[in-house]
Amino acid sequence: MATMQNTYCTQYFRVVHPLDDVPEEKCSTDGLGHIAMTPAVRLSLKVLRGYLILVSGMLFYHVLDLAGILHQLR
Repeated sequence: MATMQNTYCTQYFRVVHPLDDVPEEKCSTDGLGHIAMTPAVRLSLKVLRGYLILVSGMLFYHVLDLAGILHQLR
């Protein structure tokens, strides 16, 4: 059940652009080491890498075909 609120309190928020704000301290990655991965995660990342290489090769072949470079080689 919803209740009605009789009073309205206005809130003001100060907006600061990131370039005008005080720089924050960045996280340090020193000493983190390797991420522990399960065999399933390792396999899926290798499959993803293979897929990206395959698609990149197909895109490169398609660009060469559109440019007419492959027709000159035949």
